Amino acid sequence: MKAAILVYEGTEPIDLATYGVLSMARRVSPDVSMFLVAEKAGPVTLASGLEVVAHHGYHDAPAADVLIITGGPGWQREAASPATLAFVRRYSEGICAAAVCTGGMILAATGLLDGRPATTKREVCGEESSPLALMRERHPAVRALDARLVDCGPVLTGGGVSLCIDMTLHLLARFLGEPVARETARIIEYSAALEANEARLPAVRMAAA
Repeated sequence: MKAAILVYEGTEPIDLATYGVLSMARRVSPDVSMFLVAEKAGPVTLASGLEVVAHHGYHDAPAADVLIITGGPGWQREAASPATLAFVRRYSEGICAAAVCTGGMILAATGLLDGRPATTKREVCGEESSPLALMRERHPAVRALDARLVDCGPVLTGGGVSLCIDMTLHLLARFLGEPVARETARIIEYSAALEANEARLPAVRMAAA
């Protein structure tokens, strides 16, 4: 399983738990690999000033099995970026596109979620607008659900913030089998949290379309 993780100016650092989970999964299965991709290769400043280095840009990203689209305060800019939307559409052809947190709003803006159920971040701080409510308002062709994750086959969406861990474990199960996902959850000491999340919020699985 090779994952391309899309980052941008304003990605929330916690969404890079996707990278962290995959890094730990390599201890369970050496078939796991991952890289960061941004509009341009090089330094990318995430929310609150953390700087990471994107391995590849939109024009030189190598093939992968799944594109993971992160969320964060910069999602509104990226959801309106012709370059980002074109990259997601092009790169995800023939592979899985999995959006975590408000990355779901970027994926919705591509049109790839039209006619499908999807989810995104629900909880907000203060007077912020709920991204799930915004998905219903801005993308009426998408059936926005209050769910932990929604797997439609070629496109997947996950709930907010720490649920990016659940999404990454779900992808490990899809590509490498449930034992790999469960063992990864165990070694990151997330088994109890995963069970609690599974009991609290459903995962919606649809036939591939």
